[in-house]
Amino acid sequence: MTKQQELNLANTVKRCQDRHVIIPTFKQMRNPDLIPEKIQAKLRDIGLWDLNPLNLFRISWKNEPVEFGGGFGGVNYIELPGELTGVKARIVVLLGKYFPTGAHKVGATFGPLVSKLITGQFDPSTQKALWPSTGNYCRGGAYDAYLLGCGSIAVLPEEMSQERFDWLNKVGSEVIATPGGESNVKEIYDKVKQLKAERGDKIVVLNQFDEMSNPLWHYAVTGPAMAEVFNSIKTANQRFSGLFLTQGSAGTLGSGDYLKTQFPALKVGAGEAVQCPTLLRNGFGAHRIEGIGDKHVPWVHNMRNTDVVVDLDDAVVMRLLRLFNEPLGRDFLQSGGVPAEVVMRLGLLGISGIANVLGAIKMAKYYEYSQNDVIFTVATDSMEMYGSRIREAREKEGDYTSIQAAVDFEGRLMGVDKDDMLELSYYDRKRMHNLKYFTWVEQQGKTVEELNAQWYDEDYWNQQFGQADSWDEKIEAFNERTGVIKEYV
Repeated sequence: MTKQQELNLANTVKRCQDRHVIIPTFKQMRNPDLIPEKIQAKLRDIGLWDLNPLNLFRISWKNEPVEFGGGFGGVNYIELPGELTGVKARIVVLLGKYFPTGAHKVGATFGPLVSKLITGQFDPSTQKALWPSTGNYCRGGAYDAYLLGCGSIAVLPEEMSQERFDWLNKVGSEVIATPGGESNVKEIYDKVKQLKAERGDKIVVLNQFDEMSNPLWHYAVTGPAMAEVFNSIKTANQRFSGLFLTQGSAGTLGSGDYLKTQFPALKVGAGEAVQCPTLLRNGFGAHRIEGIGDKHVPWVHNMRNTDVVVDLDDAVVMRLLRLFNEPLGRDFLQSGGVPAEVVMRLGLLGISGIANVLGAIKMAKYYEYSQNDVIFTVATDSMEMYGSRIREAREKEGDYTSIQAAVDFEGRLMGVDKDDMLELSYYDRKRMHNLKYFTWVEQQGKTVEELNAQWYDEDYWNQQFGQADSWDEKIEAFNERTGVIKEYV
């Protein structure tokens, strides 16, 4: 550690002491039973979204699903019945709504920031964390940074939902809007490069697309959560057959790397918008599925572990958004036999969550999965961030009717087909992996040597994802140094 890093670390220790910050370990986020009882007791007087440092311990899939004072329990998920999906396979969706900020990105941002703080690579007294994102990542980063006593800059496209901007302003982050929408990531990178040139060492860029501690969090926390749910719900002869996740930063796909160690026959599907078919057709374009598909292959995406690419029509996703959330859409679903308790919970799925469900259905149809097959996916967030999209649709398309609900249900949900899919051969995977060169080596300063190591070195990904225990040791040592943990043990 350099002298500057030692000084940065000392400043971080002081900041955490002043703010009474304790950093949770990966094992505590995976298993909240390991959290000291005194901390759990304090959380009973704290709201899920409150800007309280103890809410770092709520970066977990196991929060009690209440807005205030909740404890911990099982993994939050919903299983969608065949009456809604039209397939025999069981489709299980982990729910991001019950994280602080209402999205699991507080986990994806935890690793990149904490790893810099506890190793002296970030000084919260002089530097700001810069979060390049199309939405939830910068929200999660701004939240975690606030709890850890760090300033933030959120860079995101101007066309993202208004709720994102409102929330970022509320939490006190510096907010910079870039041209375009969901797939305009290059414009984000251009702005980041400009800011770095202008402000130099006063900012630290935490890019979800190349920070390996993003998928590491999902490997260590999300993957085990899915395995736990499967083992609790499976019946005789049932298999953990599929995992489908849209490729945004590819962070959540890190859970697939873990799950393949437990269920080697598992098929991992990666999704994108057909309007921006980067993986499927080396294509580009704009689309409306907020949170996914950014015209490049993230550095952190292990293409060797991806089995199928599924492209989704954003028009279908946006129609299902109305079917699942408009009153007449929900009435239609109930009249068609979808249980009322399921219909009332469909608001737990945000736009990318609906896309994930659609992709899971396409996988089930492609592989002809039966009642013995279980597919998992994730709802990163809920409709809490997309009410403006419903209002926009009403203004543009008019009120949602029962006839439209019938068309959307039969034609767009039950009628989901197997088009725009590709089961990957070795060379399909390698082609997609090679696309990283143009973004990361030519534009972002990565090396060809590491690019090749990702493909040819059998230990590369194991080394990346095998660091959770060593990070836990560093976190525990840091907490001992601040001494704040002594208040709770």
